[in-house]
Formats: sequence, structure tokens, C-alpha cells
Amino acid sequence: MIDQISQFFTTEMIYIWLNIGVIPFWLVLIVFPQSNICKYIVSSIFPILVFSAIYTYLIVLFFKSGYNFIDNFDLYKGLANLNELMSNNSFLITFWIHFLAINLFCGSWIVRDCQKFQISKYLAFVPLLLTYFVGPLGIFLYWLIRIFFAKRISLFD
Repeated sequence: MIDQISQFFTTEMIYIWLNIGVIPFWLVLIVFPQSNICKYIVSSIFPILVFSAIYTYLIVLFFKSGYNFIDNFDLYKGLANLNELMSNNSFLITFWIHFLAINLFCGSWIVRDCQKFQISKYLAFVPLLLTYFVGPLGIFLYWLIRIFFAKRISLFD
């Protein structure tokens, strides 16, 4: 059965569906941050479960095809090794899922934190957009905005 599924869900197909599938979550975060859909679906564990299921499927698929996961640790040896790993589609798609999941998690945190400090969704728009595209810059911009609403600088919150 997994062979039939793997014939349809190639890494390229998964990549396309991931990129299309994550957009509604971000639109809900940006446009409807106080809706029940955002609260119960987007900001819940649901997207992480979906990403985890896809990640697990790919790991099983790559394991069956003989992928050497130990070679992934070469990324710590230098930029040349990371560049070499990025040329491998198996590594690249797992890296991409990791990137999408972390950025969506950070976007969800920003929305929940905005609600906690009663920050306007309009002020959160640019940080959320930046978090989608370039995660750390969006989080940093949100942190700067948050300082004025929380009326304190907290490095641990």
C-alpha cells in the first residue's frame, strides 16, 4: 500500500502541496486572528500533527530507499557540507517541512501573544508576513512592537 501512495506522493508533489497547504493557515493568522478557526485549528497542535505525519511518511520512504541519515550530521562540518546536503532532494524536503512548521508555530505564537497584550492585528500584519518569509526578522520586529504594549523588555517570555 505504501508503494501505491509513494507513487502519487512524490517529494515534488509533497513540496507543491506543502506550499499551497500552508497558505490558508497564514491567511487565517493574518486576516482572522481572533476567529475560532484560528484558535482551534491554526494555533492548535493540528498543523504540527500534519507536518509530523508528512515528515514521518518521508522518513519511512527515504529509509526504504536506502537513504543514509547519518550523512545529515555532515551539515555541522561546514558550509560546503551543508551546500552538498541541500543538493539532495530528500534532505531538502525534510528541511523545508522543518522550516514551514517552525515559522507557522512562531506565527501562531505571535497571534496568541498579540491577543494577550491586546495588540492590534494591523500592527501584527508586517511581523507575521516577515515571519512567514524570513522567520527571525518577523519575530524580532514583533518583539520591538511588543515592548511598547507590554511596557517592559522581557528576554525570557
